[in-house]
Amino acid sequence: MMRIRTKLHALQRLFFLISWLYGLVFVIACKSSENQKLAQGICGTVIFKSGNHMPGPDRPQPKGQPVVREVLIYELTKMNQTEPGEDGFYANVKTRLVKKVKSGKDGQFCVSLPPGDYSVFVQEEKGLYANLSDGQNNIYPVKVEKNRRSTITFEISYQAVF
Repeated sequence: MMRIRTKLHALQRLFFLISWLYGLVFVIACKSSENQKLAQGICGTVIFKSGNHMPGPDRPQPKGQPVVREVLIYELTKMNQTEPGEDGFYANVKTRLVKKVKSGKDGQFCVSLPPGDYSVFVQEEKGLYANLSDGQNNIYPVKVEKNRRSTITFEISYQAVF
């Protein structure tokens, strides 16, 4: 009788272990398929830079810190389609907000988008921030092409000196 209980207990542990492993494989498969589902869109890393970033002969360039931020994707926005905010930030963006996503502790984010041209901002205390523009006055422009991911590194640098 004792032998049967011992075997039954061993089978229960084995069943538990196998169930746990199947669950783990399922979670990994789901995560991997989520990444594969993002056939097109914008993926990137949000980095915060502050302090002295002036180049020097014996001075390595600081890389900045990954940060958690709300990333806002708007239709392609020209500078005249916003109102100036405090200290160079943007306020009242007049184009359509397409998506919002939050970067993780590692600063990384991914957002699925249809093909098109977009402007990327991050939400800061003083307003929306973006520090790039092109020759046509488009704010932080990013092009999304069919079945492709655009990869960016969004540097928040208003507290840095270059």
